[in-house]
Amino acid sequence: MAATEPLPLAGLTVVAVEQAVSAPFATRQLADLGARVIKVERPDGGDFARAYDTAARGLASHFVWANRGKESLALDLKDPRGLEVLHALLEGADVFVQNLAQGAAARLGLDAAALCARYPRLVAVDISGYGEGGPYAHKRAYDMLVQCEAGLVSVTGTPERPVKAGIPAADIAAAMYAFSGVLAALLRRGTTGRGGPVEISMLESLAEWMGHPLHHTMHGGEQPVRTGLAHAVIAPYDAYATADGDRVLLSVQNDREWRRLAREVLERPELAEDPSYATNAARTRGRESTDAVVAGVLGKLSADEAVERLEAAGIACARLNSVAQLAGHPQLAARDRWREVDSPAGPLRALLPPIGLPGGAEARMGAVPALGEHTDALLRALGMTDARIAELRGNGVVA
Repeated sequence: MAATEPLPLAGLTVVAVEQAVSAPFATRQLADLGARVIKVERPDGGDFARAYDTAARGLASHFVWANRGKESLALDLKDPRGLEVLHALLEGADVFVQNLAQGAAARLGLDAAALCARYPRLVAVDISGYGEGGPYAHKRAYDMLVQCEAGLVSVTGTPERPVKAGIPAADIAAAMYAFSGVLAALLRRGTTGRGGPVEISMLESLAEWMGHPLHHTMHGGEQPVRTGLAHAVIAPYDAYATADGDRVLLSVQNDREWRRLAREVLERPELAEDPSYATNAARTRGRESTDAVVAGVLGKLSADEAVERLEAAGIACARLNSVAQLAGHPQLAARDRWREVDSPAGPLRALLPPIGLPGGAEARMGAVPALGEHTDALLRALGMTDARIAELRGNGVVA
């Protein structure tokens, strides 16, 4: 079916002074939905995430993931001439996003409050580690540090050892709340005609995601224990090795499902009503025995056989996939979720964003920019002559 609706953010201009993950991932969502995103970077190397690794055909995997579809302007904001260029861009911008170190934006006059006072229609977003004020306001806030401060690490891992999440959970949480905050502020602007500040803290974002263990602890008095892949209060709910070296996770949510598992998967019908296994309380209390029974059967099957038998019995299950297996996942292929994104290193595979807008234009998955790739074009659009641009470049104000 042909697209009948434009992308919802087409026509909006976003200016971002951003680095690392939280702000870039937020503005990438806006770019995917049609906004023009102008990424302002330091002339001397740009966003430091460009140098995290070289895994994406010589480019940094973090940067490729979070920065497609943007225009790169290499600009020295510590130079008054660079700051003047930025304000010229902000005259026509709808959204400004920054995640500089705490206090740095305010020193440049680029904090949300100052910008919204100067540009009343602008939606301006401050992303910080711990928020304005309080004893942690100026504390360094990298993702793993915030995971620790927010207690995520304390509930992740095995009983013997806490571990961090394998993805930058604090950065992603802040990014998605920033994205949501921008959309909400734009809706409000449509009613009031005014933009306004949006404040996002990584700690507060991840603390919200900690809602279940937080409320369980505050109101029940006990912190949930770390159980690895097992569930703290449901059994069997874990990953079990199969004969071909893979692992299959299954979840029995109630006693009816246990009876089906016993009869149709384990082929041990006597366990369906055995008092040691018949109730979840009994199975959890005797978790080692429960797991041993399940592991003994699945360990004799291939992963394919185990999944087939579990699904035939109506038992929820999943393969414990590697990242490489995710990249080849049959469901993503069947739903045509992969596209190619251009980059300085050539075309790279990337997933369509998860927000689908049936009947509308497909997400705009633009190229990953080289540092300063759009500097000249952006400055010319502001009315600068080639001679003036050359002068600024010669003085290190732009690159």
